[in-house]
Amino acid sequence: MNTLSSRATTRGFDTTHFRHALSQFATGVTVITTRLADGSFRGLTASSFNSVSLDPPLVLWSLGAGANSMPIFSGNSHYVINVLSAGQEELALRFSRRTENPFEGVEYELSRTGLPILKGVSAWFECHNRSRYPEGDHVIFVGEVEECQVHPQSALIFHGGKFGSTAGQK
Repeated sequence: MNTLSSRATTRGFDTTHFRHALSQFATGVTVITTRLADGSFRGLTASSFNSVSLDPPLVLWSLGAGANSMPIFSGNSHYVINVLSAGQEELALRFSRRTENPFEGVEYELSRTGLPILKGVSAWFECHNRSRYPEGDHVIFVGEVEECQVHPQSALIFHGGKFGSTAGQK
């Protein structure tokens, strides 16, 4: 049986408290990569990654609406979601900062569409940029997976504002 309730008129928490509560959800860490029109690459760290559908194969991730890379990821036809493995904290930090060339010194190979696949990742998903949904201060990207690979190993996780891993977990 469904029930209906009125919406709360005020929230019993502030943004800081909400962020702290969210930090209690352990999540994997990804680097989303794509190519710019001039042939250079762009990448960013995202922990907002999830599966949506098995048939068709769909995944989602989100990006801040005001991010300087929003026009790039919104306009490109494809991107690669690289799932980082334990020990790849430096990559997560590198791609979370604005730097001149975060790919400098980073080992990668190219996908069938010429996008960077980072070496040593647990898995990667090459996605067609299927749809985008603005929600709050972020945009949710839904990608249709056209190719993926898996290299099972311990995962890099983020919990309570710190990196960790699934190493030793069963």
